[in-house]
Amino acid sequence: MLAASPSLRRLSSSSSVRSLRRVLQHPSTPPPAAPPPLPPLRTLTRALLPHLAAAHRFSTASFSSSAPSRLGECGGARGAPEIPEVVEVEDEAGALVRHDTDAYAAVELALDSVVKVFTVSSSPNYFLPWQNKAQRESMGSGFVIPGRRIVTNAHVVADHTFVLVRKHGSPTKYKAEVLAIGHECDLALLTVESEEFWDGVNSLELGDIPFLQEAVAVVGYPQGGDNISVTKGVVSRVEPTQYAHGATQLMAIQIDAAINPGNSGGPAIMGDKVAGVAFQNLSGAENIGYIIPVPVIKRFISGVEESGKYSGFCTLGVSCQATENIQLRECFGMQPDMTGVLVSRINPLSDAYKILKKDDILLEFDGVPIANDGTVPFRNRERITFDHLVSMKKPGETAVLKVLRDGKEQELSVILRPPLVPVHQFDKLPSYYIFAGFVFIPLTQPYLHEFGEDWYNASPRRLCERALRELPKKAGEQLVILSQVLMDDINVGYERLAELQVKKVNGVEVENLKHLCSLVEGCTEENLRFDLDDERVIILKYQNARLATSRVLKRHRIPSAMSSDLVEEQATNGEVEASCTS
Repeated sequence: MLAASPSLRRLSSSSSVRSLRRVLQHPSTPPPAAPPPLPPLRTLTRALLPHLAAAHRFSTASFSSSAPSRLGECGGARGAPEIPEVVEVEDEAGALVRHDTDAYAAVELALDSVVKVFTVSSSPNYFLPWQNKAQRESMGSGFVIPGRRIVTNAHVVADHTFVLVRKHGSPTKYKAEVLAIGHECDLALLTVESEEFWDGVNSLELGDIPFLQEAVAVVGYPQGGDNISVTKGVVSRVEPTQYAHGATQLMAIQIDAAINPGNSGGPAIMGDKVAGVAFQNLSGAENIGYIIPVPVIKRFISGVEESGKYSGFCTLGVSCQATENIQLRECFGMQPDMTGVLVSRINPLSDAYKILKKDDILLEFDGVPIANDGTVPFRNRERITFDHLVSMKKPGETAVLKVLRDGKEQELSVILRPPLVPVHQFDKLPSYYIFAGFVFIPLTQPYLHEFGEDWYNASPRRLCERALRELPKKAGEQLVILSQVLMDDINVGYERLAELQVKKVNGVEVENLKHLCSLVEGCTEENLRFDLDDERVIILKYQNARLATSRVLKRHRIPSAMSSDLVEEQATNGEVEASCTS
């Protein structure tokens, strides 16, 4: 990945000093007596687009999409939006001031609903997993919804140790508690216990998915100032997008409003309702921002209300290939009127692994035909990848799939669930195990991210490919690596064997870090052998190595030889063994 290529950025604002860019502001001048010259064509086109788009929607509103009606529940057809008007209001001096009704209404709604979020966080150090990184402060935005809850972004409060919120126009900050956090969808729910905070606070209602070229106003507290800010733009695109924080593919709305660090968690208001939550922008591009749409927000909130905690977003667990080539379709027995995608890979941990087969042609999902490029109908003359239909299903729900297998059509039922192994590991401490100065950890993407922003190129190539490409074959399976060697007399000569995968311990294949820990702690032989990548071998005198472990821990001021989850596991196993012997 080239460094100059655009990338998605999360938008919580750090407390570090940032430079301000000067913006030229031209004073308003009275209109000239003579007709002004024609503006450039680009300006004219931009000015006419909302009016033309509104007229076009009005003329086509009576036509329905060929997709089933339930697709419209995610933002179905509505009446044509009214063209924004301009109103004149007298200021304190009696002069007439012109206001855009959409932006003006958004400000009025936001003043008693949008809050500024102050977060103190401390992220784990995956290179030194027994300690955290330095504490840092960041700021974001949020807004109040019914039920005395505040919606913000997950990355605003990720790895938090303390959270405060402040209302507009108030000097007081109130302590907030995190009710639920969903890192895949980059959303979080907060609440405030103080009754004083809720005095005069209004809640915002969730609306629908806006149509293309509809105007939205983004409200929040971006960098560059301390007061509330409103920026206006139009909807440019609606499609599944990579969420930078959770590394997932969910629906997002692209807008051309300025979204900057600190805007994260603030509402995008359309009319008198929320159309989405600002959460990221495209670095290297001008005025390309993204908001989380209402269907994703509702799906997150409903999951929390039903189960009391975040329940996750479902995946089918398959990788598919487009069947746009006619030779490919003929080879797999597809008739000319058939459309679908080719199943090329299935996650062994998914329910689909027992139902689908490689080289199946996936024709329909819940009765919705899938095109050869993997898209399904969405609203008026729009298309969206069928992954969106999967993500909107609740965990444990059943999906009906129509597949073409060996030239015959079949209907199969698959139970959908969230992935068992999430990419991210926020709000939890990393696992580690230290023996004789050797530091063992599970291979995770957060570990690779420690190599910097260009981690894909800077991290060890072999480990990176395995973390991104290889799928676990059974629940609980991990790739365990030797991350580093803390020097001691016992391990001299082995210091260059870091960043290699541990394959076996005394001839037994390693399943995960807990398994490696139990194999080492339960060793009864004189020598302890580790088999690594590239046929490398480590041999230690077991009793000498155990004594060296405490020496290494004391020298490097490490409080424990294993992470808290492994300590609990060892304690549980000890209790089980004691009960069995008694």
